[in-house]
Amino acid sequence: MKMRLFKLSPWLATMAFTVAAIILVVLFRYSRNDGIWDVGQEFEAVSTGLQKGPGYPPVFAYWISGTGGEVRKVLRLLKAVYHPRNHYLLHLDAGSSVSERTELAQLVQSEKIFASFRNVDVVGKTYVVDRTGPSAVAATLHGAAVLLRINKNWDWLITLSSSDYPLVSQDDLLYVFSSLPRDLNFIDHTSDLGWKEYERFDKIIVDPSLYLDRNSHSFTATETRSTPEAFKIFTGSPWMILSRPFLEHCVHSWDNLPRKLLMYFTNVAYAMESYFQTVICNSPEFQNTTVNNDLRYFIWDNPPKLDPLFLNQSSYKDMIKSRAAFARRFVEDEPVLRVVDQKILKRPTNGVALGKWCSVLSKEQNGENADDQCSSWSDINAIKPKKAGKRLKSLVLELVSDQKMHENQCK
Repeated sequence: MKMRLFKLSPWLATMAFTVAAIILVVLFRYSRNDGIWDVGQEFEAVSTGLQKGPGYPPVFAYWISGTGGEVRKVLRLLKAVYHPRNHYLLHLDAGSSVSERTELAQLVQSEKIFASFRNVDVVGKTYVVDRTGPSAVAATLHGAAVLLRINKNWDWLITLSSSDYPLVSQDDLLYVFSSLPRDLNFIDHTSDLGWKEYERFDKIIVDPSLYLDRNSHSFTATETRSTPEAFKIFTGSPWMILSRPFLEHCVHSWDNLPRKLLMYFTNVAYAMESYFQTVICNSPEFQNTTVNNDLRYFIWDNPPKLDPLFLNQSSYKDMIKSRAAFARRFVEDEPVLRVVDQKILKRPTNGVALGKWCSVLSKEQNGENADDQCSSWSDINAIKPKKAGKRLKSLVLELVSDQKMHENQCK
């Protein structure tokens, strides 16, 4: 049987080559970014003029996580914490659909500011995350690793969920952290395990989210194990602000401790409340860099449940008095968030929070579009703190005082 040769016309051959080339470019772009969508293609990148070093503000990296039905919450949070100096990585877990993740990437891409500065990325290839198991730790480590690969010029990683919201502007936060040593880690921690010693660490759990492609709940094994002797366990809040040197230690350190502890915490419930605390307090290089506070405001029920209570208008005064940087939890479109936008962030309904970097245009210059006040920008190294920043600084100065730091470090 003879093989028949199929001849392409020159026109068809040209079309086939063009299509193949486009597919290869798309595949290369996607694989090159390890499943991270590049959302800055439609606008020409601007020269940011970012300056670092003594006399200049730090750079934050944000890991913002959500799930199905939370596209708008994640986008609103992004706009509330946005600053051109920073880097942002957004993640919707496997509880979201492909169309939701695509929508989030498209919404980010449609914003001129995000696309121009190209400092916002969206995780396209998602995975299952169960906050009650170790998959939440794996997700945070993944976020840190990607942010380290995208750009290593940031100083601190801030972890947020879609239920969080800032109580200070980015100018305020950059102002407060400008005077701090870049190796400090704001991480709530204690070695007083109490009831958690048996319920969390002696019990063995299995998190199916580590091996299934759908959201699943962890389950407990019948066997138990004794409290470790090779290291001391610490526990605390799952929300933290971690330094880049410490996260480099966790992600690719020559020291085996972070990997050994990761193996241990694979079978620990609510591992996100203990993994980073235990790593940092058992690492001589970093155990004296801890500030025992997560800079968050939340309210617990009495007796406390697994999650803090939802915040509302009645919580506003207490939130301000707390001097915290962030608060949680909020339902979508909670009215008190609009109060925060107006009084603290100066954020238009659909715009980003204003800062010194933003050249606010007059109505005559900007037209009637109040949400596009930051369509022009100036020096992104300049910051102008307000009252909220000064409140936060008073809290941080108390926390980092020599006596306070020594009393609360990895005890």
